[in-house]
Amino acid sequence: MLNIVLFGAPGCGKGTQAAKLVEKYNLNHISTGAVIRSEISAQTELGKSMEAYISRGELAPDSLVIDIVTDYIDRHRDANGNIFDGFPRTVAQAKVLETIGGVDVALAIEVPDEAIVHRMAGRRTCPKCNATYHIVNNPPATEGVCDKCGESLGIRRDDAPEVVLQRLRVYHDQTEPVMHHYAAK
Repeated sequence: MLNIVLFGAPGCGKGTQAAKLVEKYNLNHISTGAVIRSEISAQTELGKSMEAYISRGELAPDSLVIDIVTDYIDRHRDANGNIFDGFPRTVAQAKVLETIGGVDVALAIEVPDEAIVHRMAGRRTCPKCNATYHIVNNPPATEGVCDKCGESLGIRRDDAPEVVLQRLRVYHDQTEPVMHHYAAK
């Protein structure tokens, strides 16, 4: 079993790289952000509790995120391994991951903050299938329409410039120490 952790600031391309690794190595892609957005969209109890944090650009509490990831791993035990995208985001989460499956590889994707703000301002997402586009770098065939399912594309609330800047501050303060945790190992 191969477990890979992808690190990088919000909008750096973790999801894009994860999709390539999933295809090549037949791994599960555990994107905590996608799971949380799905829960918010479905207005589940978990989604309702997470929505306030996400809309402010804050990290969700460790206990909720750990529950999401643990549940996902338990439901997909037959896989060749996992790619963790957006987890762990704190050293506490990293320590829990070490007890529930461990990490074989930790990869960091580094992109300057200015480039991330620009990239996220042009990002468009399909609310139905979660496909992601960029108005300049990866536009859909028909403007505003998902190539995969035909749904109208939208802008995520957490892609607003002021929220992006807050997410970057949180990333630098709380998640970068996790990279150093793995680098020391």
